[in-house]
Amino acid sequence: MRELVFALEYEPGCNRVADALADHPTAHVRSLSLHATADQLWRVDHATGTPAALEAIEDAFLNGDYYADCLVTEDCGATQTTRVLDRADDTLILYSDWERTPACESVPHIARDHLGDGVLFETRHEGRHYTWRLIHSGDGDVAAFFDDLTVAVGECAQMEMLRTADTTTAAGRNDRTQSGLTPEQEATLQAAVEHGYYESPREVDGVELAEHLGVPRSTLTYRLRRAEEHLAKQYIAGKRGANERLASH
Repeated sequence: MRELVFALEYEPGCNRVADALADHPTAHVRSLSLHATADQLWRVDHATGTPAALEAIEDAFLNGDYYADCLVTEDCGATQTTRVLDRADDTLILYSDWERTPACESVPHIARDHLGDGVLFETRHEGRHYTWRLIHSGDGDVAAFFDDLTVAVGECAQMEMLRTADTTTAAGRNDRTQSGLTPEQEATLQAAVEHGYYESPREVDGVELAEHLGVPRSTLTYRLRRAEEHLAKQYIAGKRGANERLASH
């Protein structure tokens, strides 16, 4: 089995969910389940954020001009149903069902065309950064998948490859560095330190650092957030392990 992880960085006005999340940087949406057949897609998503953020996310799902996962940037005539399954002050669970037309395109359907029917999907949406994780048999044509995806995305989003790996061997499980970060995350974190992003006061802000690295601001934020999350969890796990070892003596 092969793992394929990539991200789409949406331009403003190209994806209602991305626009809503960009307006609420602390919110995010992740898939709980996602399934696709040749002519249909259905999924359950878990959103977290402030009440205002959840209201904007719900509106984007319910009232978008076209289905949020469709890569066609105009109404393609598909039938879409979205329902709220659960709601709390800081969480929202949404069910979406999409019956596509011949004009529709999506990541799952392009993946089915080139990677086979048994592809598993996992997504995470933060700001304009929409990360896809695919698990597939490894027998398909990954290059053709990305070629068709690039055409379908057009100028609405930039695409970034994050990881491709063999899930069946420990050595090939991912292409992370010794720190456990992806090379992109490590390079971004190193640049942030070297340019004084973490100094107080900061010697460079996020916009300047993003320009230096040649990436969108939202990509910079995403990489730093994921790197910081990993290192924080790694630190806490190390402290917990050390405390347990001390307690056992």
